[in-house]
Amino acid sequence: MTFRTRFAPSPTGPLHLGHAYSAWLGFERARAQGGTFLLRIEDIDQSRARDAWETQIYDDLRWLGLTWPEPVIRQSDRLPVYNAALDTLWDQGLLYVCTCNRRDIMEAASAPQDGIAATGPDGIVYPGTCRPSAPPIGPRPKDASLRLNLREAAKHVQHVTFEETGTGPRGETGRVTKTLQNMITDVGDVVLARKNMGTSYHLSVVVDDAEQQISEVVRGQDLFDATEIHVLLQNLLGQATPRFHHHRLIRDQAGKRLAKRDDARALATYRSTGDTAENILRWLGFEI
Repeated sequence: MTFRTRFAPSPTGPLHLGHAYSAWLGFERARAQGGTFLLRIEDIDQSRARDAWETQIYDDLRWLGLTWPEPVIRQSDRLPVYNAALDTLWDQGLLYVCTCNRRDIMEAASAPQDGIAATGPDGIVYPGTCRPSAPPIGPRPKDASLRLNLREAAKHVQHVTFEETGTGPRGETGRVTKTLQNMITDVGDVVLARKNMGTSYHLSVVVDDAEQQISEVVRGQDLFDATEIHVLLQNLLGQATPRFHHHRLIRDQAGKRLAKRDDARALATYRSTGDTAENILRWLGFEI
């Protein structure tokens, strides 16, 4: 299989050193194997996405020396594709409508544990407040929040497995397996479509990776625990599972993971002060 990977930022703020590390690592892995490095814009959250941030993404990545094939996929243009995937899951009886807000979930999830809500890769483990006793009947409701029913999914898939070519946050590498029973406890029924958005990160990233024939997903260790969700969706949608390469996170001097709000580490800041891409990449540990 031809090596294909992608860098998929959201245009909701400036790229920082952590983005530079992930993008360049993916680019280098593709180049070393004679493969393809793709850029994808994950802009499903139109309430936060801005054209100016998207333009800066292109500028910053070109400044680093990255190149990619055109055209670039933008998720906001692909809602019909995500709707088709949701229809497939709905018709299998794997989705249900959820009307809970964050406060409802927090209160329901905290009650059995004396005020301590269990958390997983998708936040608070959903307590199942809206989960129906039987799969819903009829067409899929439009513009509704939809959750994946893991108990129904367990009737189709008993475990998920993926190949980790990097290292997870707890040293995971090689062949990694998760059971659906553990996912029911540790992950819960994740949201696959948000009201007024029509999709979610988990669904769109899986659908896009399949269409772009991604052979290896390169991303930070902060997303390692979401991988079991993505592999499960790949199984349920009949898609191939790529390899995953999770890498270390870039942190500040206090050991805190960099975030988009940390403008002091933004690539645009380094550019404006006359720093060079070569210096940045060497500081990140690459041989340039």
